[in-house]
This record gives sequence, structure tokens and C-alpha cells, in this order.
Amino acid sequence: MSTLSDREYLLTLESVREQAQHVYDAAVNGHLNNFIYDATKLDAAANFVVSLILRDWKPEMFSKIPPHGRWQHFNAGDIPRLDPLIEQWKTNGIDEIEIARRVIDIIVVSVLLDAGAGDHWTFMDENGVKIGRSEGLAVASLSAFRSNIFGESCVDARLLAELNSGKLAAAMQSTDSNPLLGMESRTELLRRLGRSLISNKNFYVDKSCRPGHLIDYMLQNGSSGDALDFKVLWSLLQDLLIPTWPEGRTTIAGVAIGDAWPLKVLADQKQVLPIQPFHKLTQWLAYSLTSAIQRLLSKDWVNMDILTGLPEYRNGGLFVDMQVLVLKSEVLEAGLKQSGKTLPEYDAVGDVIVEWRAMTVVLLDIVAKMVNEKIAQRCGPDVSPLSLAQILEAGTWKAGRELAKQHRADLNACSPILMSSDGTLF
Repeated sequence: MSTLSDREYLLTLESVREQAQHVYDAAVNGHLNNFIYDATKLDAAANFVVSLILRDWKPEMFSKIPPHGRWQHFNAGDIPRLDPLIEQWKTNGIDEIEIARRVIDIIVVSVLLDAGAGDHWTFMDENGVKIGRSEGLAVASLSAFRSNIFGESCVDARLLAELNSGKLAAAMQSTDSNPLLGMESRTELLRRLGRSLISNKNFYVDKSCRPGHLIDYMLQNGSSGDALDFKVLWSLLQDLLIPTWPEGRTTIAGVAIGDAWPLKVLADQKQVLPIQPFHKLTQWLAYSLTSAIQRLLSKDWVNMDILTGLPEYRNGGLFVDMQVLVLKSEVLEAGLKQSGKTLPEYDAVGDVIVEWRAMTVVLLDIVAKMVNEKIAQRCGPDVSPLSLAQILEAGTWKAGRELAKQHRADLNACSPILMSSDGTLF
């Protein structure tokens, strides 16, 4: 392990993979507490992911597969929404740095609103199209930005810190008959973001304070030659977001460590920290920001390889639906008893879900390697390998969703494992 303090270590992305590897090692030896790991099912899972990628993309077009990011969600239903807005700004004479600031403003708020929406909420866009889940949250948050509830063509930290939950609920079309899960928790998350921005000197330009000033900081402090250094961005995001997360999250010496949770299978091992970090929403934001900045300013990034696959219910659902991970009978029974439904339910930060997420991190790396090998076998060795970000976008996340539609269409294509959530986690 490193010379960092335990807290500093658990805030790094390296710790996500390293701790998850300890969980995987236990899985290989049959020592998980909640799941049975069946490595023989991985080949079928990888084949399914490959089939979706090759269904939707010709090998010669692989370079066009976008990295996993929020931008694509704004275009739900194949309706461009963010791109025309950017073109409008250009027509109005807005320069490229200010356009980047505005897009970053939108993405930061949208990602923080992107924890699971629940199975019943939908958003109706200006075209009369109803959209649910993550894409619905993206379109709704873009609509909220355009209505200026966060500021005039920006996200003003001071307005965010005083955000009214009724205004946000109205903007998100959340009502008693169309409830968005955790509405008050989501609002408070944005308020806390506003307060964190105000207290962080790195997000000011003159007297203006907004998420979009992240690009000013990176251009001044985060350059590595002609590229930008992802490690600088990660530290900046952690400094901003750790104070934003709700009370009650895991702490070390009384100081919060974000999306990181105690896990029994780690505690069972000697000389291993008993906490599994994920930092999923921060990673989702990082994927979204790096791809947007590259797209808008043609800036490449270095040190992106420390990002992990995202441990959320679509990627994790792929491994449950393909029976790579199977709940132990007594754990399944307890989950069914808790839910009172046909699917098991567990606390989102309890041992079952944390173990599932930890395994998902490692299995995504394994499947990504298998996917590239299988594509090379089918299409020839000259095909460029896909990045993990591309495989998440065109493969595993989509695979999890399509399997959910196949297995649980009558349940709104929900996760195979339900979790109680306050709308601020994942």
C-alpha cells in the first residue's frame, strides 16, 4: 500500500481497483459473504456484450463510439438537445471558453441529479416525449438549466446554495402522481454543492463562482504539455464533492470519505482496510467532463486509465442476469422478505450491495479485456481496441439495460436486485 493516510488513500481512484481486487480474490476462493461467483459464465456475458457492439457499430466506425458520458443522455430518443443550444450560443457570439463553462455547469448539476430516479417517474420534454430513468433526468436537468432556475445561462453557486425544493420539483415535473425518488435529498445535495463551491477558491473567476470555472482552473493549473492531466481534475472534483455528500456517510477520524463503505469480506482479510471505495457519481462526472472538454476544446487527457468501470445497477445487473454472480440462498430469502416483492431488496450501503458493486468493478475490467480479444478474433487484429469508456458506453451498460428489458419488462426493466436509496448515491 502507499504512504498516504488511510483517508487520503481511499479518496484515490487507485484504491477503488486495489480494494475491489481483494474482494475478487476472495470470490475466486469461494469466500464472498453474499454471492456465489461463477467464472464459467463470463464467456457468455462477454459474447453478449460483443454482439451488441457489433450490432450497433461497424468495426471501421469504432473510433466514432463516444466515451461513456452524460452528453449522449441529453439526446434521448435520438433528439439533439444540447448541440442546438451550443450552436445558438455560437450564433450569439459566445466564445468557446464560455460555452465550455456553460456545458460544464449543465453536466455537473445533471450528474449530481443522476442517482436512480425510481421505477415510476418520467419527464415529458417539449416535443411531448416521455423519458424515464437516467436519460429522463438528463433531459429534465437540461430543461431546468434553460429555465434559469440555477442562474442566467449559468449555474450560480449562490443561487444553488439557496435552491428551493418546490422550484426544483416543478422543473423536474415531480408530483404525487409522478414522484421522483428522493426529491428533497436531491435538492439538498445541490444546495450543499453550492456551499462547497462558494468555499472553494478554485471555482472563482473575479467574483463569479460556478462549476464551469473548473475549465479555467484546469487550463491554468492542469496542463501536461498540450494535454490536460486527469489526476489534477480528480483532486479538484474530490475537493469539491466530498463536502457535498449527505451526513451519515463513512468517515475516518470524523472526516467523510464519500462513496466508500465498510465491507465484511474485506474485514475478514488480514492487513486489508475494511472499506471499499467507489466514488461512482464523481467518476461518472469525470467521464462526462473529460469527454465534453475534449469535444468542445479539442483537449486530450493523460492518466485517464485510473478511472474504473462504473459500479451501478446496469453494469452490475449484467453480471447478475448472466448468472456470473448469484445471490446465496439465505441472502436471497432475506432480500425477498425485506422487499415483499418478487425481487430482493437491500440497503444501498449495506453489505450485499457493496459486495455486488465491488465485484462489478473487477468484472468490468475482465470483461473489457475479453471483449477486445473476441472482437479481434472476429474482425481481425487490425481493429483498434476499444477503451474501457467506449465499452461501458456501447457494451456493458447497454447490455445491462437490454437484459433488464428481456427479463423484467413487466417491472419497467428494473434492476435484478432492488436497493433502498435516498436519491443521492447511484
